[in-house]
Amino acid sequence: MNDISERTEMLLPGPAHALGGLLGVPVPDLASGEGLPLLWHWVYLLDRPAQAELGPDGYPVRGTVAAFPGPGWPGGTTPQGRRRMWAGGRVRTSGPLRCGDLATKRSRVLSVQEKRGRTGPLTFIVVEHQILQRDRVVIEEQQDIVYREAARAGGQLPPASQECPAVRPADGEWVIEVSPTLLFRFSALTYNAHRIHYDRDYARHVEGYPGLLTHGPLQALAMAEAARAAGFSGDQHDGRLHFDYRLTSPLFDYQGMMVGAAREQDAMVTAVRDIHGRQTAAGTLRNVSQSA
Repeated sequence: MNDISERTEMLLPGPAHALGGLLGVPVPDLASGEGLPLLWHWVYLLDRPAQAELGPDGYPVRGTVAAFPGPGWPGGTTPQGRRRMWAGGRVRTSGPLRCGDLATKRSRVLSVQEKRGRTGPLTFIVVEHQILQRDRVVIEEQQDIVYREAARAGGQLPPASQECPAVRPADGEWVIEVSPTLLFRFSALTYNAHRIHYDRDYARHVEGYPGLLTHGPLQALAMAEAARAAGFSGDQHDGRLHFDYRLTSPLFDYQGMMVGAAREQDAMVTAVRDIHGRQTAAGTLRNVSQSA
């Protein structure tokens, strides 16, 4: 678990402009030295495993830090039939991450815990990332990943026709239309080949989901962008922020996405819900000086 993976690359403006276009949000003036917004580092310094290193679900079974599932599985590969879920994470920025300069990402598995839940064995993994620029750590991140037993095909949530009535958007809520195109493009932008996000037949008949799964990172990014739109984004030339988020329930493409952000004392509290009012993600954004 102490093995460190390292990747260095020049940060070019193209991925940032692609993400801004995907979400319909403003892109900072990167040419003048403004830093990338919170969580936009997720479209940079990506693992790009060979096709031969992908499992049947499209996720890497070897060759990346995040593919490491725990000491009980031989060869460091994901066992067949286990479902991988992004459960949440914590991101702390201590300065701006800028385009036009080299950056280095150092990653390692921080911890692995084996537990047993109602559906069977669970493996909780915390993956740690540090991103450095000019020999300074500007982003520290921990990602919480869970592996659990696959469900039977047929879905776990009722079809849309059986759900509660739709809840109209509240004032200030950001309505994002979740379409297969959006999910596919976000997968492509983040080099995520996990088939649950774009292959409906696979999601339904193999993993047992009732629809395409909306990415956890996409929901986290939407919460960070809602906070930025509300004026809580940190100075782009300072960039000192702390974001703690969690994914609380699956969100499927036919359920839409509503994103809100509201100030509570010195923090910005964010949330994602579906069109029926069911919360699927929550987060809290603070200035680093307030969260230290």
